[in-house]
Amino acid sequence: MRSAPNPQRHRRTLGAPEPGSVNLRTGKPTLPQGYAKRTVNHVLSVVSGFYQFHGHRGHGPVINPVPSSAQRRRALSHLSPLEPEPVTGRARLRQKVPDRPPRAIPDRLWDELFEAMGCERDRALLEFSVSSGARAAELLGVTPEDVDWAGRQIFVISKGTRLRQPVPASPQAFVRLALYLDEVGTLTPGDSIWRVRRGDDRPLSYWALRRIMQRANHLLGTNWTWHDLRHTAAIRMANSGQLTLPEVQAILRHANIQTTSRYLTVGIEELFDKLTEHYARPRPEPRYSSGYAAADIEAVFGG
Repeated sequence: MRSAPNPQRHRRTLGAPEPGSVNLRTGKPTLPQGYAKRTVNHVLSVVSGFYQFHGHRGHGPVINPVPSSAQRRRALSHLSPLEPEPVTGRARLRQKVPDRPPRAIPDRLWDELFEAMGCERDRALLEFSVSSGARAAELLGVTPEDVDWAGRQIFVISKGTRLRQPVPASPQAFVRLALYLDEVGTLTPGDSIWRVRRGDDRPLSYWALRRIMQRANHLLGTNWTWHDLRHTAAIRMANSGQLTLPEVQAILRHANIQTTSRYLTVGIEELFDKLTEHYARPRPEPRYSSGYAAADIEAVFGG
């Protein structure tokens, strides 16, 4: 996987950016030609877990073919869940992955993205994504019974726990949803509220949802994804000063608060105005206490 090309990268349109190049508008790199390092590590974890499960149940071989780190096993064997995870050496075949901070969509680019949406359905999806932090697959599973208009929240099936949990959203998101539902009319109970706009009436699929963002990216020259909206929501909540970190963790439904703390970050885009004021600040003039003669000050500090 480190050397093989990824067949998913072969489906490219004419004029598409080169794999691995950085988009100048968003600052995000495009997907590389091969498999990402995180993908390699994920596959190793899946294969290791498969053999570990069947070896524990006595259904398969005792030896796990995926190498493990003895140093990591010793460090985590008696570690308390309240203690931070220590830094240990990687096992063989594991790839070194740089720790990249989450990236939020700046406000000016967010306004452009919102204007690029072609219908009320897409605008409602965008508003719910950036105000609730819900994942794309979770939003697609929302039914008419999952919309709490009075409480301004929706119920989603969480990715990890598979539990039906409430997620708050902004009033603007419900306004956009009401405008969208006025267009589509009455929906079937138990079916997804997000419907396709062309062809036979059917729920909006995940690939069709990706296509919505791809059309906007082609128009704007960007490379945003739907998961960037979740990062944007998390960074806005964590750095707003109105919500505590445990409250943000409850909204995002993170199992570990350390995952939520990664969103306590400041982007360069957000510091643009402050940096402009800093660079334009005049040089401070030296001032001396009254009572000293100008000739003495010049003799001591120079002209």
